[in-house]
Amino acid sequence: MGKKAREILEKRGMKVDELIKKLNRAYADEWLAYIQYWTGAQVAEGLMRPNIEAEMMEHANEELGHAKKVCDRIIELGGTPILDPKDYFKQTNCGYDVPKNFSTKALLKQNIDAERCAIAVYNDIVEYARKGGDTVTFHIARSIMQDEMEHEQDLEDLLTDITVK
Repeated sequence: MGKKAREILEKRGMKVDELIKKLNRAYADEWLAYIQYWTGAQVAEGLMRPNIEAEMMEHANEELGHAKKVCDRIIELGGTPILDPKDYFKQTNCGYDVPKNFSTKALLKQNIDAERCAIAVYNDIVEYARKGGDTVTFHIARSIMQDEMEHEQDLEDLLTDITVK
């Protein structure tokens, strides 16, 4: 498990255990985002439901892919990803917003807020990795942050489409 990667980063002054904590929190966020998108897609009601359901399922699958990338990096650094799903709720940055209003408009707003939180989380990891000289984590986090920005824009566009008269 990741001895050389850890050794290289520690020589650069990186606090690898702190980075692993940040990555595990992001890992929890990704799983909860997956569940939030998947659940929202199932219960969505109202304007443009088929389009919004499809978009939410696409985003759910991308969040699952992000979880895999983050998990792989945690292991490469000699860490262990969160193993008990109950701990996702304890370690999350962004939380899980239970869908209570099933309208497409409400679900879009809920997920836009979640994407904005994810962007901030990955921006923090990008900066931490950059300062610590961890180019691998930097590129992974930057790539995921770009995806989250695209998700935010996709959702904002859909929200505009259903609110413009």
